[in-house]
Amino acid sequence: MTDVLLALVTAVTADAVRRKVVWVVVLFAGLLSFVAPSLPSYGVGVASAVYREVAIALMFVTALVVTVALAATRIPSEIERRTVFNVLARDVRRWHYLVATWSGLVVVVGVALLAFTVVAMVVGGVVYRELMWRLFQAAFAVWLEMGVIAAVTVGLSSAFGPVTNTVGALTFVFIGHSISGLLAPPSEHSAPRWVPSLEAFNVIAPVAHGSGYGVGYALSMLGLFIALSGLALVGASALLERRDL
Repeated sequence: MTDVLLALVTAVTADAVRRKVVWVVVLFAGLLSFVAPSLPSYGVGVASAVYREVAIALMFVTALVVTVALAATRIPSEIERRTVFNVLARDVRRWHYLVATWSGLVVVVGVALLAFTVVAMVVGGVVYRELMWRLFQAAFAVWLEMGVIAAVTVGLSSAFGPVTNTVGALTFVFIGHSISGLLAPPSEHSAPRWVPSLEAFNVIAPVAHGSGYGVGYALSMLGLFIALSGLALVGASALLERRDL
C-alpha cells in the first residue's frame, strides 16, 4: 500500500508541476521582488526590513494562488475526466486517494515557495548586501499554512465544484486570520490561546523586523498544522465516502 500511495503522490506532483499556473505565478512574484527595491513610493529605495516584509507578502500571495488554483480543481477535474475511477479500481481506499492528492499539492507548493524564496534572497543580497536567511523561516510558516488551506480546499472539492471550492477556501482564509480578533474579549487584543487561528502562521513581525522565531514556536506551528490538516482530511474523507462515484 505504501508503494501505491507513493505512486499517487508522485502522479499528483507531476501533474501539478506541468500546470502553467504554478510557474506563471512564481515568475510574476519573482519579477515583483526585483522591482520592489525601486518602488516609487519609497523614493530612492526601500529599507531591507521593508523589503523583507514585501517579500513575505508576495510569498504568501504566490503560495495562496497556487494552493487554491490546484486544490480547488484537482479532484473535480479527475471526476469529470473519470480518471478517478481507474485509481479507485486498484484497491485504493478513498481516504488514501485524498491524502495522496493533498500530499502531492503540499510538495508542489513547497517547491514553488523554495524557488521564490531563493530569488528573493538573491535580490536582497545584491541590493542590500545582506544574507536574508530568515526568509526561509517565513517560507516554512507560509508552507504550513498552505498545507492547512490545501486540506480544507481538498475537503470542499470532495463534494463541490471549483468555483464553490475557491470561494470556500478564501472564506476560510479570511475567517482563519480574523477569528482571533473577533473572539477576543473586550479587554484583550487577541482570543484565548486555545482558539485555533491562521494568525499563528503570520511571522512578518519577527522575520521582517526582528531576529526570527525560535524552535519552540516552529514546533507550535507544526502542531497546529498537523491538527488542522488532520481534521480537514478526516472531514474530506467522510464527504468523499458518501459521494456516489
